[in-house]
Amino acid sequence: MQQLALSLSATQAEIAEELLWALGACSVSLEDAGDEPLLEPLPGETPLWQDVVLYAHFEAEYDLNTIVTELCAHLPIETNAVAIKTIEDQDWVRACMADFKPLAFGKRLWIVPSWHQAPQAAAINITLDPGLAFGTGTHPTTGLCLGWLDAHVQNTDSVLDYGCGSGILAIAALKLGAKHAVGIDIDPQALLATRDNAERNHIPETDLQVGLPDALPADARFDLVIANILAKPLELLAPLLAAHSITGGKIILAGLLERQVEALIECYQPYFSMRLAAIREGWALLEGSRKP
Repeated sequence: MQQLALSLSATQAEIAEELLWALGACSVSLEDAGDEPLLEPLPGETPLWQDVVLYAHFEAEYDLNTIVTELCAHLPIETNAVAIKTIEDQDWVRACMADFKPLAFGKRLWIVPSWHQAPQAAAINITLDPGLAFGTGTHPTTGLCLGWLDAHVQNTDSVLDYGCGSGILAIAALKLGAKHAVGIDIDPQALLATRDNAERNHIPETDLQVGLPDALPADARFDLVIANILAKPLELLAPLLAAHSITGGKIILAGLLERQVEALIECYQPYFSMRLAAIREGWALLEGSRKP
């Protein structure tokens, strides 16, 4: 396998990507050349970094010097903006698996990939592999939520996981004793992942129901509402999440940066008594109690 790396502007990258596919690339990817975060694009917006590194991979039989010459006929590419190297073949599946190890959260909870044995058989172990949707426990926001659930879930709780992703938080709540959970997501792949992960962890469909937002009854109320998404959607969802929380019910919000805490608390303060619960690696967890 061979790799071609090109340092380009965003406009050049769009043209180069089309050309590289036409020239036989088996994969093309973009990476930020600087440090420009794109955390929350507006609906319908597909932003690009101003300067990018474009990586294209080709099988060994391709002559990458010829491909670079073809690219230069269409784009003004500087010689020092091009790098070619050979990539050693390896078992990428095995290499990926080696990166995911069992993780502990709180005093009782472990997230364990299916190819590992649980480090503590007597613990509350959730089998979860990296897959189609966000949420394996490795990101600080997911870890903050899991630690909170380990300390606070009650066996009488009904739980709403809004933006459920892989279903990890709803499944954890049920494993920790919650009586019922609902997982909501706008992405059908996330709903598929949640169902698969629930089945793998022996969670009956009657205990964890999943669906798109319009499947959630308007009069549904929950003891605990969880939303681990991003700050802008969290702002917009404040009235909706409040409407699905019982008086005195708990809410936890994650996916926001430390600098976004004050604005989020202000959005939710009309409905909940809010406070900052924890910060990890610049990411914040908020918790609140529903006002009468």
